[in-house]
Amino acid sequence: MLELFSKSRSLIHQILLALLVSLVSPLMAEEPEWVSAEVRKIDLETARVTLRHEEIKSISMSAMTMPFYVRDPSTLQTIKVGDAVLFTVVREQGRLVITDIRPVKR
Repeated sequence: MLELFSKSRSLIHQILLALLVSLVSPLMAEEPEWVSAEVRKIDLETARVTLRHEEIKSISMSAMTMPFYVRDPSTLQTIKVGDAVLFTVVREQGRLVITDIRPVKR
């Protein structure tokens, strides 16, 4: 009888631990990586911006100059060529997409 109680208690602990992990995991989601860059070109027609950016560790990308799509084209109205910016980027459907971009004061 004692052995059955011990096994049941162990199973209950495992279930409670799994429930706790499932509830806490979304709260511990990784913050987006903010990357520094300089705006080199803005293309409103294609909703793309060319940036000279620092290393993007979250996607294992070296520092370079390249164009990015932006999720919200209206954000391109808040920046101009030559601006220093901070941005976040994700991979979506096989391409890199800026999810947020903000000018920074030098």
